[in-house]
Amino acid sequence: MAKLISFLRLERMTILQSFIALNCVYLVAVLTAIVLEFEWAERIRQRFAGHPSGDDWVLPAQILAMLLTIGIGVVLMGSLFYKLKLKKPLEILMDASEKISENDLGFHVSYDSGDEMSVLCDAFEKMRSQLESNFKALWRSVEERNQLNAIFAHDLRTPLSIMKGYCEFVTTYLPQNRISEEKLLDTFKTMEVHILRMERYVEAMNSIQKLDDMPIHKQEIEIDTLIALLDASALRIAAQSGKTFDSCRTADSTRVFLDMDLVLQVFENMAANGARHASSHVKIEYLLCDGIFSVTVLDNGSGFSDDDLRMAVLPFYRGEDSEATEQQGLGLYICKVLCEKHEGGLQVANSSFGGGKVTARFLC
Repeated sequence: MAKLISFLRLERMTILQSFIALNCVYLVAVLTAIVLEFEWAERIRQRFAGHPSGDDWVLPAQILAMLLTIGIGVVLMGSLFYKLKLKKPLEILMDASEKISENDLGFHVSYDSGDEMSVLCDAFEKMRSQLESNFKALWRSVEERNQLNAIFAHDLRTPLSIMKGYCEFVTTYLPQNRISEEKLLDTFKTMEVHILRMERYVEAMNSIQKLDDMPIHKQEIEIDTLIALLDASALRIAAQSGKTFDSCRTADSTRVFLDMDLVLQVFENMAANGARHASSHVKIEYLLCDGIFSVTVLDNGSGFSDDDLRMAVLPFYRGEDSEATEQQGLGLYICKVLCEKHEGGLQVANSSFGGGKVTARFLC
């Protein structure tokens, strides 16, 4: 039978071709069997020609044998056709259907025979692949939405904390007339900047779909104005953590062209991270050179471990210390994504003094 199948090449034929080929084989086999049965019946008839009981029973026996031959041939032909052309692909498709119903799309449908069932399996594989792609896209969308919600909640805390600090400062010293009018106006202007930032942030939260869709709005700004705003935020963040702070700068230009809100968002995450891990002091280094604005935050803490250096910029990585586990692990990941959106990058390392060192670069 295997030699016959190989000779006829049934496995490479289409269903119709294999059905016709098997029918031809079936007809040849049945006709041959019927001819042999006629010869057998004729010999029986001649043998029992003079027998007292006669040979009347030979014809019904011959007819019965022919019917049995035809019936057995049909069953054998149908069984062979099913086994060769239908059984394996149907089992493959049934198994694939069960896996899909269980939301398991990590498999492949493969059946190479060159017939219609092979085409059907290929179509099923395309459907599975598309379902897997759609499922992954949906999952990414859900994850990004959840990630964005966590990011927004994380980043709104810093400007709110700064605003709270300014409010406490004003309510404490204003009744005592210990604040000059100039200092009061300067405080209110700084608070206004953060209020406007939060308004724009909330508007972005309502319209943004993915983190990569966050718009970039560059504007020209004096480097002294930008650094003064960054220093004010860093001073407030360090003071809230009970740490000291200082900064230095090197610049080859007096103006920069960048998204101030984005830079502030990255900077506040870096400064909060540095203040959290510093033992007592945080240092900020500003560098403007060849159209690249860099901000480096250094702390005098224990520095990053080997695992931290590998995974610090991954989302939701909190590190091993107990204080970090209270955070959401999004700060440096946010910085990395936003720096890349501003055509820059983020680098995490340890300083030569042993503390942590995080550098953000922005194309300006």
